[in-house]
Amino acid sequence: MIPTRRIAPFAALALAALAIPAVIAQSPSGVPGAPDKARVTAGTYAADPNHTLVRWEVDHFGFSRYTGIFGDVTGTLVIDPANPAAAKLDVTIPVAKVTTANAGLTAHLLRAGKDGAKADFFGAAPADARFVSTSVVVDADGDEAKVTGNLTLNGVTRPVTLDVDFHGAGDNPFNKKATIGFEAEGKIKRSDFGVAYGIPVVSDEVELEIYAAFEKQ
Repeated sequence: MIPTRRIAPFAALALAALAIPAVIAQSPSGVPGAPDKARVTAGTYAADPNHTLVRWEVDHFGFSRYTGIFGDVTGTLVIDPANPAAAKLDVTIPVAKVTTANAGLTAHLLRAGKDGAKADFFGAAPADARFVSTSVVVDADGDEAKVTGNLTLNGVTRPVTLDVDFHGAGDNPFNKKATIGFEAEGKIKRSDFGVAYGIPVVSDEVELEIYAAFEKQ
């Protein structure tokens, strides 16, 4: 006999699976979102923490690239398709929830410094990171932009510019909320934020890839 507490997750998955064919049938492309700027409506959107992440990548010893993820991103996007350059972005990234492909390395990123010394990376109780936009420059087609803002990480605030691509918009078929999606790329030097352990054998430059979904409030 399956315990009752274990039935609920299976039931939720079953209901979601039954709903998927209906969702596909409602969309000519088979998915509810599309890269159509006409679908974007003005308003305040909240980051969907289940489908928004920041992927980081460094070079390790010149042998390979190594990557990790910050998830559970929260925050807001205020946007008006009639004036996209006036968009405002304010997001918070919980550094303490960083994850990598290896439990030992993840633990190293978050462990305290030995005998009271400074931590190698973020330490045992890192503050959340935050990015607040200061300018948005949109290209002629209106589907790409350079978004500059202040990134606060490890107690240090510095300007960072992201290359942002509009991915798609539409209504989420499950909660019926208007949703916008973006992809972005950028680079930072971790030493600028006081995280210098292992340089140069572990690269100072960190490549960022961001995948973000925002739901209208």
